[in-house]
Amino acid sequence: MQRDQLAAYLDDLLETARFRDYCPNGLQVEGRAQVSRIVCGVTASQALLEAAVERGADAVLVHHGWFWRGEDGRVTGTRKRRLATLLGRDINLFAYHLPLDAHADLGNNAQWAQRLGWVTQGRFAEQDIGFIGHPARPAPADGIAADLARVLGRTPLLVGDGTRQVNRIAWCSGGAQGYFEAALLAGADLFVSGEISEQTYHLARESGVPYIAAGHHATERYGVQAVAAHLGERFGIGHEYVDLDNPV
Repeated sequence: MQRDQLAAYLDDLLETARFRDYCPNGLQVEGRAQVSRIVCGVTASQALLEAAVERGADAVLVHHGWFWRGEDGRVTGTRKRRLATLLGRDINLFAYHLPLDAHADLGNNAQWAQRLGWVTQGRFAEQDIGFIGHPARPAPADGIAADLARVLGRTPLLVGDGTRQVNRIAWCSGGAQGYFEAALLAGADLFVSGEISEQTYHLARESGVPYIAAGHHATERYGVQAVAAHLGERFGIGHEYVDLDNPV
């Protein structure tokens, strides 16, 4: 598939134009014009780029790309090495941040919920990033934590009343601890995210609504895989997910 056609298709599929984000979404680094093989992963780290080179990829597709708002823009050190790896091998870099969290079918939140059997009934928080609905079955918070451990392959951190029965659950992948109060206003019995902050711990204890931090990386592994699989089915593009484990 032609690179520019692929970029336009992904921008339309993930509705990038409707998001106010902290980074540019879409094609971040231009490589060769034809894309027949994609390596995808959570973050455009040096290790992922090297994996893409080893696999002969034409493009890298990630959730966490580069050029974040407010960071130093000088091309030195780590940034120079990363760019040199892509430019030296003529590999494209596609990155989708908030659009990949929010997509109703292929996004991180949708894919994560699908694996756990959670049913989406609505959205909440800024730009409708957060999802809210009900678990596969009513269960105490510590039971849902056990389900998360089984599905995500890591032990989540549960703060607050683990015995509270959960009929209405709110969730948002990654660093979404700032949406906890919005989840409370939306009537959630439990909020699940990737990370937790110091002040969030106290809010979970005092509000009576437990909070589960299931891991930033662990909760954002699925969107890129779903998008790459979609491209494979629709256009015949070869794709491979490379999971570089991250405990955070």
